[in-house]
Amino acid sequence: MKNNIENKVIQVIDDPFDVQDVDIVPDIEDKRLTFGNTGLRFKATVLYIDMRGSTALLNKHNRTTTAKLHMAYFHTIVTIANANGGSVRSFNGDGMLVFFQGNTKQVMSTAVKSAMQMVYMLTHSDSKVRQKLEKYSALDFGIGIDHGNILCTKAGKSGSNNRDLIWLGNAVNKSVKIGDKLSSPNRIGISNYVHYNLLDWAKFSSKKDFWGNPISMWEQDSHSYNDSWEDYYYTNYYWEVI
Repeated sequence: MKNNIENKVIQVIDDPFDVQDVDIVPDIEDKRLTFGNTGLRFKATVLYIDMRGSTALLNKHNRTTTAKLHMAYFHTIVTIANANGGSVRSFNGDGMLVFFQGNTKQVMSTAVKSAMQMVYMLTHSDSKVRQKLEKYSALDFGIGIDHGNILCTKAGKSGSNNRDLIWLGNAVNKSVKIGDKLSSPNRIGISNYVHYNLLDWAKFSSKKDFWGNPISMWEQDSHSYNDSWEDYYYTNYYWEVI
């Protein structure tokens, strides 16, 4: 076993890495992804959502109740993401990555709309999802959004339970970093790049100020990323789901 591990690691480290640009979000069955040095690169807006306090939930409720809360939470998120063209990937405990493939302002704005719809369904008093969940526990969560190049590669070994996809890129890391800063009532945060590229309908409220100017839905703040300070924007707005 020792020789097999060492030989594989030497091969991975020493061999060149083949990257192919694609216009899809890869999945685990994509034959272009092998356990060798292959990767697929694509542009996407990344939405990261993380539910906090899972340990407290587990200690407050029995395991079957906790399982139901997680199932309801993830079903809500996945349904909204899929309805807006998002590709759900990487369930990790209480967190989830959603990729909106493409490199347009429409894509970034749609990712923001999806986040606002998630907030509505999970927190608004008119939502039966919120009404059901709060009988047990009010869910705390944050959402971070960024955009950029994503490199996907396959890791592990052959076999259904021995493999997974790895998602690499600043957009992934930054969306997680921003999402970790958010909590009620400001549950959504976006990078400066995403904010700059939003379409007006995702940037401004339908209301006007005293002088008739559109009102921004976003407030500015900063966070530390890669040893430097960067602006990001947060909001407490939601998008009603009909």
